Amino acid sequence: MSAIIGPDLRDRSADAPPQPVNYGWIAILCLTVATALLLVVAGHAAGRREYDAAPPLFWSGIILLVVPTSLRIAWPTTARRERLFLLFLLAEALYYCKKVYSPTSFSGYDEYLHWIAAEDLITARRLFLSNPLFPIGPTYPALEILTTAIVDLTGLPLFVAGTLLLAVLKGTFIGALFLFFESIAGSPRISAIACLVYMGCSTFFLFDASFSYESLGIVLCVLAFAVEAASKDLVGRPRLTSLGLIAVLLASLAVTHHVSAAFAAVYFGALAGLEALRRHDPTRIETRIGVSLTAILAMALPFLWMQARGIPLAGYLGPVIEAGFNTLLAKILGAASPVSEHLEAPAKALYLQLTTLLALLLLAIGLATGFFRSLAMAALSSPRSGWRPIHHILKCRWHDSRLVLLTLLAFGLPVSVAFRLTVIGWEIGNRMGTFVFIGVGLVVAVSIVHFWHGTTPSAWRRIVPAVALAVIVLGGVTSSAINPIDGRYRVAADQESIEPMGIETARWAKEWLGAGNHFITDRINSILLASYGRQDVRIKVKEGVDSAGIFEAETFGPGEFWGLAGSDIDFLLVDRRLSTAPPVLGFYFQPWQRRQGTPISAAALLKFNDVKGVTRIYDNGWIVIYDVRELHDNF
Repeated sequence: MSAIIGPDLRDRSADAPPQPVNYGWIAILCLTVATALLLVVAGHAAGRREYDAAPPLFWSGIILLVVPTSLRIAWPTTARRERLFLLFLLAEALYYCKKVYSPTSFSGYDEYLHWIAAEDLITARRLFLSNPLFPIGPTYPALEILTTAIVDLTGLPLFVAGTLLLAVLKGTFIGALFLFFESIAGSPRISAIACLVYMGCSTFFLFDASFSYESLGIVLCVLAFAVEAASKDLVGRPRLTSLGLIAVLLASLAVTHHVSAAFAAVYFGALAGLEALRRHDPTRIETRIGVSLTAILAMALPFLWMQARGIPLAGYLGPVIEAGFNTLLAKILGAASPVSEHLEAPAKALYLQLTTLLALLLLAIGLATGFFRSLAMAALSSPRSGWRPIHHILKCRWHDSRLVLLTLLAFGLPVSVAFRLTVIGWEIGNRMGTFVFIGVGLVVAVSIVHFWHGTTPSAWRRIVPAVALAVIVLGGVTSSAINPIDGRYRVAADQESIEPMGIETARWAKEWLGAGNHFITDRINSILLASYGRQDVRIKVKEGVDSAGIFEAETFGPGEFWGLAGSDIDFLLVDRRLSTAPPVLGFYFQPWQRRQGTPISAAALLKFNDVKGVTRIYDNGWIVIYDVRELHDNF
């Protein structure tokens, strides 16, 4: 057991002697990736037509994309420049797979929220406009500023500008992550494998490739880490220059995304603490000062921004975090959950679940065999064999605190998985993965290089770990969405619920009713009306009255009349398709308004037909718009 999980690094370099770039392999893999993307496109086309061939086409394309490229990236003798090029190729190809799901418009719920904010910025030419659907979004406007700047400079449509920006961000992220790992591990091979493992994160394929502020926030975060790590040995004026660049990145991050800024503050704060504990460093005084200043900036800048804008971050994130922790604790202790956990997670195909579980098992094996080896890389002892390096770590004798910190960060993976086992805590566990996988990638890469490949790796010891890496990347794809293949409409399933009928209704509202009318409707039609229709969509009818109660009530009673008549709501949009099935995600309106079992009744949705003062002005067979302005006159 000691030989398996121990810290033995086999006293050898992680990298083979410098090799020339093999352009033949690059050409073959480029052709392979192009073929794979054609299969992915064919899978989406078949899915839109509900053909049975959709899953085989799509997943054969994903496998053909990931497996050969992963094999070449992880191969011991691959040149550094070749590894880096193939990482860019794989990252951008995976981004294309996400984008081709909806190649002409945004698809995710969060993407629509930021699209609305960007349209508001273009129209009004000023920041911090209110957004009832996304109250905290306008206070973090960096993504919208960048996108609208591209629109103004190039004249491109907003969707095209956003798509190009995300493609650049994806490549920038992989490049920064590779350089960050290389600065602290000193090995291009370990760095490339760590980046490959990171692609197995559940947020990499879909969430962090969407038009949302975390997609920019995590890039700025890793860029700050990479600059700080690259400058760790600098002294004097170069160190001050790097500190200035870090300050610019952290200031940008503070106005981009709250969670990414918080992670950067935790990372640099923990790094400063480890540097204070570290011994046997002749330059430790200057190093401590530099890291401490960086930590102060990372903590102070987001706090100052929150104070300047009056951002109620505790009220925004606090209830989510508290509910997630309480639910997880209740599950561990076997007690009754303080929040209802009776709702089941959306069902996935069995092969998707098995792939995700296999990827998780491989990650667990990699962490078990790489944790102590990763710590040993930071130790001062030589040779690096036996448990002596760990003794040095326990005595605070290490040469790089970043290695120690990232190794400890990998402990976050089982915590994030535990959160994902609860309905309420799923969001916390999913968001944790974005940051935890930075440490997981390093530890698993050290395990593959220093244990699984062995001192003189045979063919199978080279191929099997590379195949395992490919499975990990595939696990990131399978765990990122309920169904990544474009298909038929499903009720309350976010991107699977966005289709032409709802879009055309929203466009009709803009053309015939004008922009800026006050609407209430369900979650999906809200973002369609606010984006395509440019309407002012509300979550609450008035203070103390949620829109969900108006729609779900079986009859239009005094409470519903009082709520609507005493509000400034102009129109209701009713989607009768909600009555055809229970919500896939567990709610029709907002996440805290969960519904279990039977779908909402058709009678409840059509009760407005017989209400005096309510006029049906639009009906396409499924979607109905009611004019309720006359109710205000009768109030």
